[in-house]
Amino acid sequence: MHHSLSFLDQNDATALEQLCTFLSMPSISTAPENASDVKNCGLWLKDHLEGIGMPVVEFHETSGHPIVYAEHLGAGADKPTVLMYGHYDVQPVDPLELWTNPPFEPTIVDGKVFARGATDDKGQVFLHVKAVEALLQDGNPPVNIKLLIEGEEEVGSPNLSPFVKTNKDRLACDAVVVSDTSMFAPGEPSIVYGLRGLSYVEVEVKGPNRDLHSGSYGGPVLNPLNVLADIISSMKDATGAVTIDGFYDAVEDLDDKERAELNGLGFADNRMKEDVQAEPTGGEQGYTVVEKLWTRPTLDVNGILGGYTGEGAKTVLPAKAMAKISMRLVPHQKNKDITAAIQRHVEKVCPVGVTATVTDLHGADPVLVDRGGRAMSAAERALEETYGVKCIYQREGGSIPVVELFDSVLGVPTVLMGFGLSTENLHSPNEHFHLDNFRKGMRAAVRFYTYMATV
Repeated sequence: MHHSLSFLDQNDATALEQLCTFLSMPSISTAPENASDVKNCGLWLKDHLEGIGMPVVEFHETSGHPIVYAEHLGAGADKPTVLMYGHYDVQPVDPLELWTNPPFEPTIVDGKVFARGATDDKGQVFLHVKAVEALLQDGNPPVNIKLLIEGEEEVGSPNLSPFVKTNKDRLACDAVVVSDTSMFAPGEPSIVYGLRGLSYVEVEVKGPNRDLHSGSYGGPVLNPLNVLADIISSMKDATGAVTIDGFYDAVEDLDDKERAELNGLGFADNRMKEDVQAEPTGGEQGYTVVEKLWTRPTLDVNGILGGYTGEGAKTVLPAKAMAKISMRLVPHQKNKDITAAIQRHVEKVCPVGVTATVTDLHGADPVLVDRGGRAMSAAERALEETYGVKCIYQREGGSIPVVELFDSVLGVPTVLMGFGLSTENLHSPNEHFHLDNFRKGMRAAVRFYTYMATV
């Protein structure tokens, strides 16, 4: 391992130069006009993996964007296998005028590289690629390594699940490692072991056959916007609890030990006030901010549409109204069950005179990774040795559907070992990645793969 770490020291400038090349490619997966850029970025990654000495590198076309796969099985059948997952596609760059430098012209300022994809997820993928390259300097790596890097994460990974299910035996491993999350705080590395799931629906209320004059028809004709407002307000009570029947059936309260541990992390309320300038007064009464964020389910309206919203007045009684509603789920809720429950609730509270339909748009089950076992131990040791401080175990309020996919199809734990920071503007203008964490991340990854073979 010492040889691998010294290789990283000697090749620091080269790694940074290569990262900037990777970041300069506008691999925006959601934009049709960037389809060839996404493909070219995947081809660059394929060539680079061949160049560092991966004996098997494949470029898999899909009905969307390509998947890059590589493997090195030289450690032998008696050694563990680690699958590293990441993505090379990036978010759109709008609004362009808010970028200090062009988003695909990587710029280094104050020890940070600014570019779209810098922290989400090219910088974090590339530190693993460089760690693998460093390990290959001694011949065979300490563990068998498989790399699965897709180009569709930012559009919901539509082709990843079929690929993983079709190639289940090929992707067999003892653990998955993903670096696509943030550290707890600067200088404080963390492993995310819990993720909330998601149930995302669209609720549409239809009334009369056309928009009506609110004077000529107002009163006896039910207004779909009013009804939609009533339906939404019926979903929560005054304490912030969700009132949908069965919503909390599978929710488990935290035990005292885990509750004390999470609250002891110092995730102060004022962190939220400073970050988004919002008072954290929402959510269910009786829970702390960190518990509401990481361990309790939610229900939020994400968008609402209906009636007249232009300048001035128009006395319209709209024919229909629509809302997008998302529910973040916690272990052991199932997104299909929750979506069915909200469909039953809307049906129950919808008054005679209008029709209401609930459409399932998207879902992901929550994930809770066992904190015991070889992979977690290896990651904890690697992070603590690299950063010189105790590793933090934390949960995350968001969803990473791929983790649930690996859990259900491959049946192995996923180590979420992220090196980003929540302040790095992922999905926003001026996205960046701290180069100190890029460098430490490469070293932590070298140690992780090494310790996976020995822990």
